[in-house]
Amino acid sequence: MGRHRRPLFIVGFLIAPVTLYVVFVISPYLQAFQIALTNWRGISANPEYIGFENFARLVDDEVFWEAVRHHGVLLLALPLLTISIALVFAFLLNLGGGVRGGVMSGIWGSKFYRVVFFFPQVLAVAVVGVLFQAIYRPDDSGVLNGALIRLGLEPVGWLTEPSLAFWSILAVMVWQAVGFYVVLFSAGMAAIPGDVFEAAALDGAGRFRLFFSVTLPLLWDTLQVGWVYLGIAAFDGFALVQVLSVDRGGPENATTVLPLEIWKTAFSYTKFGYASAMGVALFFMTITFAALTLRVSRRERIEY
Repeated sequence: MGRHRRPLFIVGFLIAPVTLYVVFVISPYLQAFQIALTNWRGISANPEYIGFENFARLVDDEVFWEAVRHHGVLLLALPLLTISIALVFAFLLNLGGGVRGGVMSGIWGSKFYRVVFFFPQVLAVAVVGVLFQAIYRPDDSGVLNGALIRLGLEPVGWLTEPSLAFWSILAVMVWQAVGFYVVLFSAGMAAIPGDVFEAAALDGAGRFRLFFSVTLPLLWDTLQVGWVYLGIAAFDGFALVQVLSVDRGGPENATTVLPLEIWKTAFSYTKFGYASAMGVALFFMTITFAALTLRVSRRERIEY
């Protein structure tokens, strides 16, 4: 009797979360696909179906492709920089102090540094944007330019120069993300038995060899997850670009990203059908990236 009731018990627990997921996640996706096939302006109750015309327009949309190029750069630079910096910091905080009392330990003050590195995570993205607006100001009231002017140098248009604006915002993205991945990689290192590191240290492995030959292979699964998360984040960037960039994606579309273009197309130009087509394109880009990354980085798991 209990064996027959068990499936009903499981189904009873799954009904509510599955229903909520279908209503608030799957249904909006399906509606976006439907709206992308129309010329809906956000007003008419009966939009006209125009097939794949919106997707055909994307092919010739220079601003769309400019945003896609920015995402391509972010896909390479954001995960690479963030993971590299976070790995180094996590290694120093957990294993950089060498062997103390027979166990591997971090550098002096590692507990304090963990709090410092994680601090950006407790700030809202908009707050981070406003903070760096003050840092990047183009006159002597800005933190960076104020220091340059005191040194007798010319101020730099961190957010107003097309050649610098995108990289300035990328630096903020990295700064904000590093703390979380320091904690993530620290947790991964803490899960590795200390005997592994101690044995390698006794065999004469220095910090460089300990990092590349022992730590990285054992953290591969965590690195894979981090790369996927950061890749998905590289397809976002809306809040920071909205707050920091000149004229919402400027100057000269030098910092624009697809979420921002979707927002402007829908709510500034009231072209909800075309904006939905952009959203569908972004959806498939994100899914394709995640699937390819998991496929390419798949490897045999190391047991310890």
